[in-house]
Amino acid sequence: MIKVNIKSNHIVITGHANFADYGKDIVCASASSIVITSINACLRIDIHSLEYKEEQDKLTIDIKSNDPIIRLIIENMISMLEELAETYNKNVKIVKEEDR
Repeated sequence: MIKVNIKSNHIVITGHANFADYGKDIVCASASSIVITSINACLRIDIHSLEYKEEQDKLTIDIKSNDPIIRLIIENMISMLEELAETYNKNVKIVKEEDR
């Protein structure tokens, strides 16, 4: 299962959807496309808008900008991931944590 943990300016995406065999999984491909396109858009607008780190089955995004356009792109990314989770609820889970 792909897990998306969202906490304020910090997003961690882990796992694999297990919808189909590795390399043929449309759910993983969709999630990857949504996230990478969003990261690239933010970085094209402002190279310092966010930092990300890719590891084995894990992607961490730290949002550094309060620019409204950057925020809109991130909100759109989260919205698209939520739609994917609604359609493939056995393969994608979104967890939003409140700041304390």
